[in-house]
Amino acid sequence: MRKLTHREIVLRQAQQKNQLKLPFVVVLNNIRSLYNVGSIFRSADGAGVSQVYCCGITGYPPNTQISKTALGAEDQVPWEYREDVDHLIMDLKSKNFDIVLLEQTDSSIAYESFKPQAPVALVLGHEVDGVSPSMLDYCDQAIEIKMEGIKNSLNVSVAFGIVAFHIRNTFQKSLIH
Repeated sequence: MRKLTHREIVLRQAQQKNQLKLPFVVVLNNIRSLYNVGSIFRSADGAGVSQVYCCGITGYPPNTQISKTALGAEDQVPWEYREDVDHLIMDLKSKNFDIVLLEQTDSSIAYESFKPQAPVALVLGHEVDGVSPSMLDYCDQAIEIKMEGIKNSLNVSVAFGIVAFHIRNTFQKSLIH
């Protein structure tokens, strides 16, 4: 075994660049930290997310703070700014998206139990307040990451990475079988 060089990794990624994007979008609902937004773009690129929607107070490219953590992923993943998240969600529902909140609710299920049905729109909320209360009226499901320690949640970009790769892996397994 040997570690790949940066050049080898870049070449491998270039060869895989034409892979199909998944039927999976992410909606950023009032994410306040531009560093979190950048990190989400980077994870979205790695997980094969087809679109990122930045809504409300969420910052969007071009922005040096986003670029600092996205490392160019903000130029690879299609994105759109929508001021009104409710209108966006209604538009996605009209296109048969399954609206899934990454949020702790009285009926959230563990993300590991979540079986995504394409297409999926994963909604992430504000770092402290979570998703807008109106999102509860539109969602089809809420999923959460169960916590064992004294903290009740993970950083939003970390939580997104965990769930995004779960969704990607589930979709990829369904394509193989």
